[in-house]
Amino acid sequence: MPGYYDIDDILMEEELISVVFQVTANGVGLLDPGAESNCVEKGAKVDLPFWLAHGLLSLEQAVSINPPPCFTQKTRKEIQADAACVDLRVRCPYFYELGCKIVPLVSDKSIGLFLRYAFTSRYKEVLSKSHSSSMMTVPKFVPRLTKEETRVFESARESMAAFKKWRAGGVRMQKASILGRKRKTKLPDGPSSTP
Repeated sequence: MPGYYDIDDILMEEELISVVFQVTANGVGLLDPGAESNCVEKGAKVDLPFWLAHGLLSLEQAVSINPPPCFTQKTRKEIQADAACVDLRVRCPYFYELGCKIVPLVSDKSIGLFLRYAFTSRYKEVLSKSHSSSMMTVPKFVPRLTKEETRVFESARESMAAFKKWRAGGVRMQKASILGRKRKTKLPDGPSSTP
């Protein structure tokens, strides 16, 4: 769950997004490197960090957001051809996280379906490699994974290591501490039969 102090969420929101200004904005000429004055003209295309683009969109409808380059048709075709071979980290290390945040903001609603397809098709390969790959092949495979996929890969490797340890004869069952104590039972006091 993303949060205010989550470093990965902060870094993801620093990804540059292409926006088109829908209004002339005075006093923000620094945002457009090609601007000759201190304002950005209507229709100007500018790359902004996601957090700023989202803010300008939600507060003033001052910009329209274009899908990032990592969600182009070229990337989609590459993933559909062979998802496991595509280096998504080069395109965007926070591919899935950014995609989930960008879907409601752009007109291309097929990005959500594309994200699901990409994750499910790559997920199989990530799990397969995490369970069966040697330490020699890991350095070649992991650098192509996004941050989320790397977390899945590491979790799967830790899970497999714990399973192998258990299977090799680790502690299988432990007696619950509550079962070790003996309870003193007290006979209930019945009705007295003395006159």
